[in-house]
Amino acid sequence: MASWFGKLGFGSLTPEAQSSSTTAASSIAQGPDDDAPATGQLLAQFGAGCFWGVELAFQRVPGVTKTEVGYSQGFLHNPSYEDVCSGTTKHSEVVRVQYDPKECSYDTLLDVFWARHDPTTLDRQGNDVGTQYRSGMYYYTPEQEKAAKESLEQQQKLLNRKIVTEILPAKKFYRAEEYHQQYLEKGGRLGSKQSPAKGCSDPIRCYG
Repeated sequence: MASWFGKLGFGSLTPEAQSSSTTAASSIAQGPDDDAPATGQLLAQFGAGCFWGVELAFQRVPGVTKTEVGYSQGFLHNPSYEDVCSGTTKHSEVVRVQYDPKECSYDTLLDVFWARHDPTTLDRQGNDVGTQYRSGMYYYTPEQEKAAKESLEQQQKLLNRKIVTEILPAKKFYRAEEYHQQYLEKGGRLGSKQSPAKGCSDPIRCYG
């Protein structure tokens, strides 16, 4: 815990000061994502397991103009990948998608989200286990919230297991370390680059 306070720049604090500082940092992390998209663009956030493959799926969508992977929905301000993987910060690995609503609807993004993962496994996707791998749709507008809820209801009718996807307001987005960005496009673990071309339907190899 002390290392967290040092990381946050609080140094050596009394227990009372530590408690106050922790509350303040948590308030920042739990606050809204106030980053602004480019003019005429909208933002959306999705959690669907390891963010590498999820990002590539969204990169390929026509009308998506930018993707970033990062951490959100937790209580630690400025978390690192190691912090998130510890399972103690409650962050989710998410992809933040910037899209042009004239070329790409939010419903299209929802289709990609559902197709990319199993929304019935709690805190797990395949062999990846942990709260950071939970399924989630994080909305920026009332319209996105409504569409997400309606989409979940429709998906539930198609499945015989209960969907555990959370639908919550988008919270502060912490961009992940640079080596995580467009990881599979850059070659992944095996150095084998995967195409981010719009409309590409090549199978996505999750780790490279």
